[in-house]
Amino acid sequence: MSTVEPASSNEQRRPTIKERFRGYLPVVIDVETAGFNAKTDALLEIAAVIVDFNDAGELVPIATHHAHIEPFEGANIEQAAIDFNGIEPFSPLRGAVPESEGLRDIFKAVRKAQKAAECQRCVLVGHNATFDHSFVMAAAERASLKRNPFHPFVTFDTAALAALTIGQTVLVKACHAAGITFDSREAHSAVYDTERTAELFCWMVNRYKNLGGWPLKA
Repeated sequence: MSTVEPASSNEQRRPTIKERFRGYLPVVIDVETAGFNAKTDALLEIAAVIVDFNDAGELVPIATHHAHIEPFEGANIEQAAIDFNGIEPFSPLRGAVPESEGLRDIFKAVRKAQKAAECQRCVLVGHNATFDHSFVMAAAERASLKRNPFHPFVTFDTAALAALTIGQTVLVKACHAAGITFDSREAHSAVYDTERTAELFCWMVNRYKNLGGWPLKA
């Protein structure tokens, strides 16, 4: 009689995204903007990283989605912000698209991942997440996008998590403390910053698990 080998204890404890985050799908977001006011200042760039558990039960980034965004009509553009991020808002070389198009494509990819993970809602993960969340929500409202997958107020803030876990709040310093390569010359690109933030978020979740913090013991 053939027998079936039982699953290892590690496999039995492997969480799904739905189980690990209470029905939320964490999606790492970074935006580049022309100022600090989400209602008045232009959104210029957005990137999103989807995460999932691999076969070893580690949380890892699995996909990156990105768009350059045209300033919305009447948007304020602060020169200091442009000097900081180095973006030329009206350069045709950016290949920028309207807010409605860029966010629609990002939201479509995020909703697809949410459905695959059987999650009820997505939660925005960001470094100082309220900033990114405010710009995503304001842009979605301007574009009248009804199917916004993100929770209207819940966020996971990697700055706060890094302060708790490794005593750092600045992204580059937190990445260095976690052993994640961070090239400051590449910073302030939405894709680069989002991918490093995603690595940091995954590292902290995995670190907590490896220290015995997950799964919780009854």
